[in-house]
Amino acid sequence: MKKWIFLSSFILMIFFLPVTWVFAATSTNQIIYDHADLLTEADKTELESIARSVADKRETDFILLTTNNTDGKTIERYTEDFYDETGPGYDKKHGNTAILTIDMGNREVYLSGFYKADEYLDSERLDLIRNKITPYLTNGDYGNAYRIFIETADEYMDYRPGVNPENILFKLWFQVVASIALGVIIVGLMAMNIGGKITVNQRTYMDPNKSRVVQKGDTYIRTTVSKRRKPSENNSRGGGGGGISRGGHSHSGSKGSF
Repeated sequence: MKKWIFLSSFILMIFFLPVTWVFAATSTNQIIYDHADLLTEADKTELESIARSVADKRETDFILLTTNNTDGKTIERYTEDFYDETGPGYDKKHGNTAILTIDMGNREVYLSGFYKADEYLDSERLDLIRNKITPYLTNGDYGNAYRIFIETADEYMDYRPGVNPENILFKLWFQVVASIALGVIIVGLMAMNIGGKITVNQRTYMDPNKSRVVQKGDTYIRTTVSKRRKPSENNSRGGGGGGISRGGHSHSGSKGSF
């Protein structure tokens, strides 16, 4: 009897453990703080579903924070104070978090990553994401800007920290195109040689001793080199850069206007 009780308890424990684990690994934190009322309720429901799905996959919460007034703070400080005071994080309070902050008062946007997001979404990668979502922000399509922020961050987190994912994608496409082009060239050369090699040319019937063709040549004189100063790049619309919040939390960052 004791053996049956022990066996039944063991089976029930094995059966319920995976269910408990699944619920433990699901993000339930608030992720949309739309203080500027940029989204409809339908938008929020749809975007929350996307954000939570990626959050469970990456163990990182993707938060949208909007405001009409930063209370005189820079958008960076406003985001840092929000993180310090609210303490968001997928895994724990003040944990893995990526934040998209939209300030309608100053028409500025700031992307930041804390902990795991700081590692996998560094300032360079956040710059790339910001460049993608800025046209949507300019057009007032804030829902799609947030969606692209989540989906692109999800894509970039497939790559190890320290590499530029856009360069990798370009190299892959270049290799594919180069391979196709090489194949076309090879097939073309094979097709040209199918009929045999042509051995007759203009010299076959020409007597060089009686030809009146005058020999000509070019004489090299000199080379002229001109120099001009390369204009410096000036990205006045934004750039990368993280920092440390007043609560001591390090983060990556990218700021711009729209």
